[in-house]
Amino acid sequence: MNTPHATRSWSLRRQLLTGILLPVTACIALNIWWDYQSSLEVLHTAYDRSLLASAKTISEQLTVDGYDDQAHIQATVPYSALEAFEADTQTRMYYRVSNLDGSLISGFNDLPTWSGKIPAQPPFAALVDFYDSTFRDQPVRIAVLLQPVASATGRGMAVIQVAETLQLRRNPAWRLLKETIWQHGVLLLLIVGTVLVVVQRVTRPVREVGNAIGQRQSNDLRPVYIESVPRELQPLIDGMNRVMERLRLLLTHQKRFVRDASHQLRTPLAVLKVQVQSARRGDLPADEALKEIEATVDRATNLANQMLSLAKVEQLRQQEAPATAWDAIVREVSLDLAPLIAEKMLDFELQADAPVWVHAHEWMLRELVRNLLHNAIRHAPSGSALWVALRLTNHNRQACLHIIDQGPGLSEELIQRLYQPFSAGDSRNGSGLGLAICLEIVQALGGSLELRNREQAGAVEGLVAMTTLPIAGTT
Repeated sequence: MNTPHATRSWSLRRQLLTGILLPVTACIALNIWWDYQSSLEVLHTAYDRSLLASAKTISEQLTVDGYDDQAHIQATVPYSALEAFEADTQTRMYYRVSNLDGSLISGFNDLPTWSGKIPAQPPFAALVDFYDSTFRDQPVRIAVLLQPVASATGRGMAVIQVAETLQLRRNPAWRLLKETIWQHGVLLLLIVGTVLVVVQRVTRPVREVGNAIGQRQSNDLRPVYIESVPRELQPLIDGMNRVMERLRLLLTHQKRFVRDASHQLRTPLAVLKVQVQSARRGDLPADEALKEIEATVDRATNLANQMLSLAKVEQLRQQEAPATAWDAIVREVSLDLAPLIAEKMLDFELQADAPVWVHAHEWMLRELVRNLLHNAIRHAPSGSALWVALRLTNHNRQACLHIIDQGPGLSEELIQRLYQPFSAGDSRNGSGLGLAICLEIVQALGGSLELRNREQAGAVEGLVAMTTLPIAGTT
């Protein structure tokens, strides 16, 4: 089912076609218009030259008597003289010869008198002006030639106007426009076909990726692999593979959590049921039976809480961690566990005065310090010393938490086994999840956790828990 956003969005193929073809079509249309205008300008220049030639032909037929204002100009130009310039039966040419004051000398009297002026830079080497007008309800192009007339008996100035209907100009312009549209239309079709083929080929890897993912089973989280993937798609595939890897890890963790929960909680629940049955039969005194039931419930509750903590570590691993003051967490946890320290009369020393900031969720740091410190308190002999120190190391690029007790220490085989879930040094007093939770937290934060015996003069005098995390800087 399509989401509203997916319905409104354009496909990649449609965006490519639109982004390519619209500018190309606009450029072709602009080119057609530009070619048409250029062709019209060339046609106007050619036909204007013909009009000027007609005007000059008429000027050759002029005679003059008198000088300047007293000049009397005569023109003997039969209309048949203009037939040579008419290219077809639809084109008509008209002329008018007049004085500078507009008085008619020869030609069509109803042809409007020229009232313009000669351009400062005329297109031809003559006193000529060209303009468009209307004559006898037809659009015409008119050439005006100011022609000096001289003879042995006089000198004067004549205004010669030659008008031509535009049909002769329009026919080749339209033919040229049609040919240009046809040629560019064929070119556009070739471009469209080429673009369609190229876009279809370019977007094929995207469809292959979609098909490869769509055909998978819901539980198939293997990395996506497609041959000959374009470099632009590789980051997308790498991102999907990273997401699938995270999903695979989450699914694996969930399966392990369900398996471990069903296995580990079955035992205390079975013990609890036997104890209840024994108490109901009266095998033990009521106070003693309730005490055993309470101890079993406490162990089951502690186990459930620690398993939930293990699951929460995996959940927080997927979230971006803020910068948190680790030194403040160490002091707060030490204060929370002060009653246990006082109960065992431990000589406790805390060194966590310098500010230390790491990228971690507050809950993760609190759970890490609480588990490590609680284990040290539980295994430390009464009246012994317990040291907790948080320092910057490795040129202030890492923070290291040392928790040192004076307990009996651990064998190397047991140290390695304690990192595994449900492996406790004392199965009667622990669930075996404390160090597993600490290791998961440290690995999620990009640090390290190490347990080692503290030896002096060849004898074990305690255990050192050393946790190292990269710092986030100070504020």
